[in-house]
Amino acid sequence: MNIAATASPLKFSRYQKFVVGILAFLQFAVILDFMLMSPLGAVIMPALAIGPKQFGLVVSAYAFSAGLSGLLTAGFADRFDRKKILLFFYIGFIAGTLWCGLAQTFQALLLARIVTGLFGGVIGSVVLAIATDLFPLQIRGRVMGLIQTAFAASQVLGIPIGLYLSNRWNWHVPFLAMAALGVLGGLIVSWRMQPVADHLGLPQEHSPWMHLLHTVNQPRYLAAFATTALVTTGGFMLMPFGSAYVVNNLGINLHSLPMVYLVTGLCTIFFGPLIGKAADAFGKFRVFTLGTALSIVMVLVYTHLKVISLPMLIVINAVMFVGIFSRMIPFQALMSAMPANTQRGSFNAIGASVQQLSGGLASVVAGHIVTLGTDGKLQHFDTIGYVVVGTSLVAFVLLWQLQRGIGNRLSPQRVAALIAEPPVNKSGS
Repeated sequence: MNIAATASPLKFSRYQKFVVGILAFLQFAVILDFMLMSPLGAVIMPALAIGPKQFGLVVSAYAFSAGLSGLLTAGFADRFDRKKILLFFYIGFIAGTLWCGLAQTFQALLLARIVTGLFGGVIGSVVLAIATDLFPLQIRGRVMGLIQTAFAASQVLGIPIGLYLSNRWNWHVPFLAMAALGVLGGLIVSWRMQPVADHLGLPQEHSPWMHLLHTVNQPRYLAAFATTALVTTGGFMLMPFGSAYVVNNLGINLHSLPMVYLVTGLCTIFFGPLIGKAADAFGKFRVFTLGTALSIVMVLVYTHLKVISLPMLIVINAVMFVGIFSRMIPFQALMSAMPANTQRGSFNAIGASVQQLSGGLASVVAGHIVTLGTDGKLQHFDTIGYVVVGTSLVAFVLLWQLQRGIGNRLSPQRVAALIAEPPVNKSGS
């Protein structure tokens, strides 16, 4: 069912608001499950008597299994009602999260994270496919902006609550709480969300493997996947060492870190929807261009900081994340216009895999660049900044070429949604 016609282009209907809200909740659950592992490491390692190497394996197991699952399911992603696919993988994700909460050994936790990644890694791509199916391109920036607030909400709400539950009881409780909350979300999706199956009325390929092959062998799709990898790289190179850099290099007290994440998350929650509206009003590629410029400047500033006060760091960090989200939100809206209707599921599944795998690779590369000095400070962190700037510039060029190709394949009205120019009046009136 296409709900785009049930409301004006400028306003969401009640059902559209529900869909955006539930999609944002699903993103929140998946992102929180992934992000919560790192801060819980200080509790999990002594509880299971494991070292950093084993814990690192637990963390990376999710990312690599998620990347693998996206590739394995891409051929089947457009052959079923997207609501049914969403519920199938969401049930598996909840089961994996419950298993994490019940795990008592390293081996059990490792297997639980693999299972959680296999199911959770596909949910994000299904969410994007549903958003693309149900919302026209003209308002898709707003939709992506609202869905992306899930990342910030996981910082502001999820991580502090998860840490509180862990400190109050033990590290199992946050996962059990997420599983319980996930069951509630799954019931709401099952009860309220309508089928998303309009794409099934279009001609389908008989073989899912040929469907996958025809998705990955198109030059414009390959360019889109390469751009996705480059856009993803920056955050995954900076985040793993962010807390160590702030504490050891910038002289910020460890107990002040939650304040940095809290304010940054609140700013992102506030600006995310505004960025989405700006992308729809002024043009998605234009906003991406401004976001790229702002993020480049702020990454260079951030990676060259010396000892700094907490308020100044919070301001710099918040502005940098606004720049990053000013790239991500219009980028996702632009990518949603790339695949054909019958390839949205496979395209998004492969894109999600590329994000996971490139993120893992970026973390490994950053780990080889950064070293720990004798004074306890991180060395060569500025080099990461230069690498991020380089990948940002290459991503900008690739996306510039892609959006020109998208414009050649779309109607004047949809081109106007990309660049925010008045649509061509073919009638001449």
